[in-house]
Amino acid sequence: MTDTILILDFGSQTTQLIARRVRECRVYCEILPCHSPIQVIRQLNPRGIILSGGPASVYDRDAPLLDQAVLALDRPVLGICYGMQVLTHLLGGKVAAAQEREYGKAGLRIDDPSDLLAGLGTETIAWMSHGDKVLSLPSEWTAIAHTENAPYAAMRHVKRPLYAVQFHPEVIHTPMGRQILENFLLRVCGCSPTWTMRSFIEKSVEEIRETVGTERVLCALSGGVDSSVTARLVHEAIGDRLICVFVDNGLLRRGETESVVQTFREDLKLKVIAVDASDRFLHALKGVTDPEEKRKIIGAEFIGVFEEEAKKLGRFVFLAQGTLYPDVIESQQVRGPSATIKTHHNVGGLPSTMEFRLLEPLRDLFKDEVREVGGDLDIPETILRRHPFPGPGLAVRVLGEVTKARLDILRAADAIVEEEFKRTGLYQGLWQGFAVLLPVKSVGVMGDARTYENVVGLRAVVSEDGMTADWARIPHEVLGLISNRIINEVKGVNRVVYDISSKPPSTIEWE
Repeated sequence: MTDTILILDFGSQTTQLIARRVRECRVYCEILPCHSPIQVIRQLNPRGIILSGGPASVYDRDAPLLDQAVLALDRPVLGICYGMQVLTHLLGGKVAAAQEREYGKAGLRIDDPSDLLAGLGTETIAWMSHGDKVLSLPSEWTAIAHTENAPYAAMRHVKRPLYAVQFHPEVIHTPMGRQILENFLLRVCGCSPTWTMRSFIEKSVEEIRETVGTERVLCALSGGVDSSVTARLVHEAIGDRLICVFVDNGLLRRGETESVVQTFREDLKLKVIAVDASDRFLHALKGVTDPEEKRKIIGAEFIGVFEEEAKKLGRFVFLAQGTLYPDVIESQQVRGPSATIKTHHNVGGLPSTMEFRLLEPLRDLFKDEVREVGGDLDIPETILRRHPFPGPGLAVRVLGEVTKARLDILRAADAIVEEEFKRTGLYQGLWQGFAVLLPVKSVGVMGDARTYENVVGLRAVVSEDGMTADWARIPHEVLGLISNRIINEVKGVNRVVYDISSKPPSTIEWE
């Protein structure tokens, strides 16, 4: 039986990132809300428990805390950031607002290099993000690491396998973070590193079969990585009882419909029905400028199209979607008390009156994990290595009102961006690279005449998982070439700008 690590979510934006790091160590894990009943936790029989970070303060009246029955299970526990403060608060230590808050990289000095911090040497870098700090330790706890501003940056119980760290080992900014998590999983919990994406596929196929039974499934196919892997995974489980519907919503890139339908019918041998609903979507979006409203309209229209197609094709109970965890965590409070960043059309944007039951087998995965699953399912590299494309399509890259004319301008500019990134060999090194049509015009000079035309923004980022991202340092000569081509070849554009914002504080998409 596969070893399981349980992550109790206190609302951190990086809870799923903890899960991803655990999986990278080839250990299976599940996430539950921090207030999950002890009976549910016992049923999972975890080898160890991780307490996530969170935005609250433990001394607040409504702060989420831990049922102490969890600690009575006598399983190894690792508290991270807020999780450390929860342990401290519940077990008799003291937590208070820090005089000097700690955000960003900090020098971590190791006081006890055994067990949790083994292999880190005497000093390393840790990523801090906290406004509260531990002032005094609970009885029978000892400090095992400190920073200049945090005397108790890491601590452990002197007798029991209970540990806590004030920093975030799950983020890439803590270079030895994976080593710390691996120490907890393998040294402290004694887990066997046997879980792989192949294991995920086997488990998911079994769950899909059990959930679907003898019913047929309709799959929302966009041609991107997420929906493609979803379709192949569901097809692996139920075969020809899967029917894929590709909706041309008028918000796609140039040549998208033809290439997607051909790939899936000829290469992957899936049943695909193509629906041209471009007029419908553009009519629904007429006059709409608010990005949240755009997403919700698109979500509702998608479901409307699928419901209509389902009625033509016969009875369907399930709608399969390529929802990933970054979609979920930015859209709603999923497990713990996290903050909403924006609504994704396929999560918070879905209408409450929808007739389908959703089937979302990739809902707890990150993009790189999905690509690995796709590789195991023999999906072509041309699909797997495509840059992420937003579910609402170009509607969230045409800032302001979405019209056919503005979409045509963006399609032409975006095609140039993709061509040049591929031609120069930059494409595969980027997480995403695309064009955005801004809702402003600027004065220019073309052929000695004054122009007053549109502005196109270029966006290129590097990232591991899409949860955080940095702007890509594109060579100036490439940016210059792209700018020249867009201005010369795309009618209606006289200025190109480059976005040098990171996520956070910005998001990758502009809307």
